[in-house]
Amino acid sequence: MTGRDRVLSAIAGRSIDRVPVAFWRHFPAEDQRAESLAAAHIAFQKKFDWDFLKVTPASGYYGDDWGLRASYKPNPAGTRQYTDRPIKKPGDWSHLKPLDVTAGVYGRELHALRLVRDAFPQLLILSTIFSPLAIARTLSGDQALVRYLRESPEELHRGLESITDVTSRFAAETLSAGVDGIFFATQCATTEYITVEEYEEFGRPYDLRVLDTASGGDLRVLHIHGTGIMFDQLTDYPADVINWHDRRTPPTLREARERYSGSLAGGVNETGTLASGTSEAITTEVRDAIAQTGGTRLILAPGCTIPIDISDDKLHAVRKASES
Repeated sequence: MTGRDRVLSAIAGRSIDRVPVAFWRHFPAEDQRAESLAAAHIAFQKKFDWDFLKVTPASGYYGDDWGLRASYKPNPAGTRQYTDRPIKKPGDWSHLKPLDVTAGVYGRELHALRLVRDAFPQLLILSTIFSPLAIARTLSGDQALVRYLRESPEELHRGLESITDVTSRFAAETLSAGVDGIFFATQCATTEYITVEEYEEFGRPYDLRVLDTASGGDLRVLHIHGTGIMFDQLTDYPADVINWHDRRTPPTLREARERYSGSLAGGVNETGTLASGTSEAITTEVRDAIAQTGGTRLILAPGCTIPIDISDDKLHAVRKASES
């Protein structure tokens, strides 16, 4: 089977030759130019032959054209540090201008996606799209967003409308650029950050609009980031697969299988077993993930992006374990 056939068959609950596997990471040395970002992903895919490829842009890429400023200092995640944010007071939310998602940084990302598609005509490729509330968090700051949410809700809603419009149009453009679907990342759907009721008001309606825009693709993966996640509240999202840090926060894969009828992506602790474990430990974790789910409707994956300093032998161990 091809990777595409394997993933789509697994999602549909059909017979497969083995459980599909896909890992993803940041490329901080290459992610400021479309050509180098694409080349890094192409080399990564050729080396490990993942069953789908999630193209991972620079962290916070979505905010650059709105005035977000960031720099990179070496860190295991490969993410940028934000040095200046465009939202500094409630009235700034209404100043978020409409963006041309075919130009600027968004245009750069589209160009990278086209280059990756050209290199892999048949591969299942996903673009990385963030929840509007997660984008708002980056534009304003972690604690600042909570303050706006509770003290200036009308202004925040105006900002979320603008963000959702841009994000939806960009998601649609990525499909036009040749990708097969989206990897939709939420970063605020955790009770360690806000309440369920607050996410229902400020997260859900905007998430659903973006996900609906991508309904024409073959695959929508929902990533619920963090610990203490609102798993049960998001199982009705129009997604084909849910991915979360299953080795670090409830539910386990086994528990999720009992509570969600769709497909799951996870099983490998990217900051634990993968980062510091032996090949034998990685193999054991992979086999345990398959055992928890019966190997059905499962994609072996990390809970989030893998550390950029993971050695190749660790990733080859994952691939080998998936085939054993």
